[in-house]
Amino acid sequence: MDGIVKNGKKLYVGFNKDKFKRAIAPYLFILPNLIIFTTFIVIPAIFGLMYSFAKYDGLNPMKYVGMRNYVKVFNTPEFWSALGRTTQYVVVAVPLIYVCSLAIAMILSRELVGKGFFRSVFYWPTLISYIIVGLTWKWIFSDSFGVMNYFLGLLGIDPINWLTNAFNAKMTIIVATVWSRLGFYMVIFIAGLQAIPQDYYEAAMIDGASKTRSFWSITLPLLKPTSILVVMLSVVEAFKAYPLMKALTGGGPGKDTTYVVQYIYQIGFEKQDLGLASAMSVVLLVIIGVLSIIQLKLSKGGAIS
Repeated sequence: MDGIVKNGKKLYVGFNKDKFKRAIAPYLFILPNLIIFTTFIVIPAIFGLMYSFAKYDGLNPMKYVGMRNYVKVFNTPEFWSALGRTTQYVVVAVPLIYVCSLAIAMILSRELVGKGFFRSVFYWPTLISYIIVGLTWKWIFSDSFGVMNYFLGLLGIDPINWLTNAFNAKMTIIVATVWSRLGFYMVIFIAGLQAIPQDYYEAAMIDGASKTRSFWSITLPLLKPTSILVVMLSVVEAFKAYPLMKALTGGGPGKDTTYVVQYIYQIGFEKQDLGLASAMSVVLLVIIGVLSIIQLKLSKGGAIS
C-alpha cells in the first residue's frame, strides 16, 4: 500500500517494498568490497595515525608523545636516504613501464594473428605475487646458482655479480619490476587506444600524415587521460614497492636496494618502534599525495585540451 487516500488527497504514504528494494540493491552489491576496504584499509589507517602520535612497541600500552615521532622522522638521515633511493628507482622504473607498456599496447591493438594469445602472455606476469617474481628473478640472476651466470660460463664469460653489485642489483630490480607490471598497464593503454575514433587516423592519412606524425598529433594527445592514470598508478605503486626487493635482494648489497617501505618495516617490526614507523608512513603518504596533486595540476586534471 502506497498510502491512504481521502477526499482525493493522500494522507499517509506507506512502505513501498519495490521502491525499497531498488534503493537498497546498489548498496548491497558494494557491501562486500566496502567491508573489505574498511577492514583492511580504513581501520588500519586510523590505527596507524593514532600510533604516529604515540610511543608504542606492540606489546606495552601506548604512551602519547605528541609530535615527537614526526620530529624524529625529519632528524633520521636513514629515512631520507631510503626515500632518495626509492625516488631514483621511481624515476627510472616509471618511464620504462610507461614506454614499454604503451609500445606493446600499440602493437597488440592492431589486427594480428594470435593477438589474444600474446596479450595473455604479456598479462600473465601481473597475476604472480611479487614474492614469487622476486624469487624467480633471483633464481635467474643469483651470483652463485643463477641461470644467467651458468649460460655465461658455457660461453666462457666470467660470472657477473648481478645481485652483489649495487648498480647491477638496482638494474635487476628495475627489469623485474617492468616485466611484472608491463601487462597490467598494457591493458589500460589498449582500452585507451580503442577509445580513439579511427576517423582521426583516416583523415590524417588523407592529408598525407605519416604514422609517426599521427602518433604525436593524434594518439599521444588523445591518450593523455590514460597516460595520467598510468603514471599516477605506477608512481604510487613504485613508492610502495617492498615484497619484490625483499625476495630478490633482501635490500642489499648493504642498503643499496633498501627502499623506503622496507626501511619503515624494519623500524616498525624489527626495532619494534611502531610509533616512529607509523609517523614515517604518514610522511610517505603526504609525499605521494602532494606528488599526485602536482601531477594532476600540471596535467589540468587529465583534460585533453
